[in-house]
Amino acid sequence: MAAVETQRKSVRAQAKYVHSSARKARLVTDLIRGRSVPEARTILAFSQRAVAKDVEKVLRSAVANAESRPDLHWNGDDLVVQVAYVDEGPTLKRFRPRARGRASSIRKRMCHITVELAPNPRVPAGAATAPAAARAERRPKSRTIEPSQANEGESQASVDAENSPTKSTTETPQAAKEQPASEADAGVVEKPKASRRKKTEGSE
Repeated sequence: MAAVETQRKSVRAQAKYVHSSARKARLVTDLIRGRSVPEARTILAFSQRAVAKDVEKVLRSAVANAESRPDLHWNGDDLVVQVAYVDEGPTLKRFRPRARGRASSIRKRMCHITVELAPNPRVPAGAATAPAAARAERRPKSRTIEPSQANEGESQASVDAENSPTKSTTETPQAAKEQPASEADAGVVEKPKASRRKKTEGSE
């Protein structure tokens, strides 16, 4: 896929020898001509024609050419498909055998697809570099920590640990459940109810 930049304020990409007829490819390029790059990508993504994939590749190549040029500083989403046309390429001639020893010709046609991008007149000139500047601002700045600052941070952490409030003395339900087990360990055992009944019967 060859890419050529024109002298004007536009960038183009071209794909040669695409295995499709020029007539079928022109039906697709007519849909994206004059559209913005996001709109053209959406149209090509939902197109039912097989040649739409080749046209989308040429469009992506043109956008990459525009964004890679350091003298333009263009953003791909702010461009418009200014020119989109298809030229006829060479035709491969094949033959198919038919009845009674005859043969019929098969013509496998090819085409050259060209897409040219230009800045959108509706978008201000400085808006193309705005996304790049916004991304640069969102990047985290590297910060170097000096040894004195590290010592101050450790001392502050120790002070905060000392000043932290102590645990409350109120018993939680879980602690209340664990209390009988502690009494059993201390040797306090409740007498069974059956022994009390026997004592009462003996006293009578």
